[in-house]
Amino acid sequence: MRRLLTISEASEYLGISKLTLYDWVCCRKISFVKVGRLLKFRQEHLDKWIDEHTINQRMG
Repeated sequence: MRRLLTISEASEYLGISKLTLYDWVCCRKISFVKVGRLLKFRQEHLDKWIDEHTINQRMG
């Protein structure tokens, strides 16, 4: 079974503050798992979010 990341681990993984991540969760900008009152994050969902929000350099 894949381990779920805590809010602290996910914010560190993304290089953002916990407050920013809480804001993204509140606005539904990023996928999360609710375990009771806790917020958890799957690393593969974070990786997918990064891929979807990566802006590639233009050539030429």
